[in-house]
Amino acid sequence: MAGAPEEVEPLKGTKLLLAAFSLALANFVVVLDTTIANVSVPHIAGGLAVSPTQGTWVITSYAVADAISVPLTGWLSARFGSVRWFVISLCGFALFSFLCGISGTLGMLIAFRIMQGLSGGPLMPLSQTLLMRIFPKNKAAVGLGIWAMTTTSAPILGPILGGLISDNWSWPWIFFINLPVVAISIFGVTRLVTPFETIIVKRRFDLGGLLLLVLFVGAFQVMLDTGRENDWFGSSYIVALAIIAVIGFAAFVIWELTTDNPIVDIRVFRHRGFTAGTLAISLAFGAYFATVVLTPLWLQQVVGYTATYSGYTVAWTGVFAVILSPFAARLLTKWDLRYTVSAGILWLAIFSLARAGWTSGADYWTLSLPQLFQGAGMPFFFIGLTSLILASVEPSETVSAAGLMSFMRTLSGAIGTALATTAWDDASRISRAEIVPSLNNPAGTVATLQQGGMSFEQARATLDRLVEVQASTLGMIHVFMVATTVFVVAMMVVWIAPKPKPGAAPSGGH
Repeated sequence: MAGAPEEVEPLKGTKLLLAAFSLALANFVVVLDTTIANVSVPHIAGGLAVSPTQGTWVITSYAVADAISVPLTGWLSARFGSVRWFVISLCGFALFSFLCGISGTLGMLIAFRIMQGLSGGPLMPLSQTLLMRIFPKNKAAVGLGIWAMTTTSAPILGPILGGLISDNWSWPWIFFINLPVVAISIFGVTRLVTPFETIIVKRRFDLGGLLLLVLFVGAFQVMLDTGRENDWFGSSYIVALAIIAVIGFAAFVIWELTTDNPIVDIRVFRHRGFTAGTLAISLAFGAYFATVVLTPLWLQQVVGYTATYSGYTVAWTGVFAVILSPFAARLLTKWDLRYTVSAGILWLAIFSLARAGWTSGADYWTLSLPQLFQGAGMPFFFIGLTSLILASVEPSETVSAAGLMSFMRTLSGAIGTALATTAWDDASRISRAEIVPSLNNPAGTVATLQQGGMSFEQARATLDRLVEVQASTLGMIHVFMVATTVFVVAMMVVWIAPKPKPGAAPSGGH
């Protein structure tokens, strides 16, 4: 065992400000990369000559890799030191961001996005941990506030930056932009945060658990991403992936319950509050993230927005999320969390349902206002559920519980995106099949368009486009309705949790 002393004098003044800024930048850039690619998917798909549906793999591959790496953070930081692994992760994140930008094929881009996600996963929990260490104990809440602000503000800027970069430069720059940000963070951390290195502890690594985790999560995600193209369970390939995922999951659970040093401590599921809270946050975040990914696609492919304006539209979601976060945090010890969390999720459901009234001809504010108001429910849902989950476990289990919660939340976002993409495509196809037979005098419409100067082929293509737009819009409405239902289910699941003890709040962790 070797390492630095556990207690180091907290930073003060300018040094504290610069160190906090450096750590917050790292957290910011990792969260930014979960949303910056959302509005750029059509540009990426066009640049690599693939379909927009395949382009969403750029998002899900990063999310899955990020989810897998989060449970490893505790072991890696203990084995190599929190600051040292933080810097190593930053260097890896920068390297793979660069390689993503120079990728010439979808396969290369997905491979490097996976490595980028694996590198970035530890940065969120470690940035929170190190912020707590550099601040005096009586100002620890300030450190957490900085971390929360970067976590909630990054999703606002992600779609805007993604749109501006894609429209005015080219899509590789959504990855190249990470490089100067990471360089500043590395410089600040190495100069100011190094004294806060944690003690290094040599302990056995659960390699079997990691391999089984990668096996079942990877097989399941590939099955979701490629199922539509392979006729789902009509394909022996998809059936094989499903079998691998089920057997891998069963083996993973058995292994983790019987090994002495599990990579994921699934024993925390014995706490009813943890189980209910984790299930609720997985359902709600999966529904939320799926609509966050698909909305920019619909705006660009159907409504005709540029990537920039679709970014301006969806970014409104983060405004109230940032403004109301401090207020939501103050309610943690004053109200029964089940009420505030349920209210937050219900609010998300209401404005998911409101978006089911969208049409392809809707104006900007009709599309933007539901985004703006839905964001008001995010802090009550996210902060409240996080507190409920971590307050439900023993203090010694907080780190494990936080890692498992982050894993489930991130994985559910990737799964929700894959399922919603398939649902949108299927619902659009069904709607088109229903619209075509009910068209009123299509031959007359084509003739009228020809009289306006179009050729027969142009007139027919115009009519086909009109049908496609309406079918895609109806398909998107279907996704919003399903998301609304999932939100309602998540709201009800919250009440499986026992009533929190008065003043219950998490003691830390990541």
